[in-house]
Amino acid sequence: MNETMDIQRILKRLPHRYPFLLVDRVLEVEKGVRIKALKNVTINEPFFVGHFPSRPVMPGVLMLEALAQAAAILSFESIDEEPGADTVVYFAGIDNARFKRPVGPGDQLILEASIDRVKSGVYRYKTRATVDGHLVAEADLMCTMRKVAPAA
Repeated sequence: MNETMDIQRILKRLPHRYPFLLVDRVLEVEKGVRIKALKNVTINEPFFVGHFPSRPVMPGVLMLEALAQAAAILSFESIDEEPGADTVVYFAGIDNARFKRPVGPGDQLILEASIDRVKSGVYRYKTRATVDGHLVAEADLMCTMRKVAPAA
């Protein structure tokens, strides 16, 4: 079943907050299979102040982070669990990362992740990001869910 998800539901799934929340909406999610989400890239993004002021470009590592956040939502949706304050999803690895074209203010970044495999609590995803149907980034991401001690 394909579902959409607004920002309020995303905030319940991810621990990230401004300025590090990089998923604005989930367009489709098929539990245990795939997710399609979006990030509206605006000139107000804090990273554009220094990267690069005369030609603003979204850093590639933040595109990977946005893809990882979409993948984390897919993981939480797939196990039908509301993450508590003690649950985080960590990167375990990034393979085959490629950046095909720059992303800048006004672009709508479409984030896609599909579960490639799950083994011993490590999720492996095939991910890709597009703008206007053009591939801008892709990577194989590995993430794991962990319980952490609450902040003091």
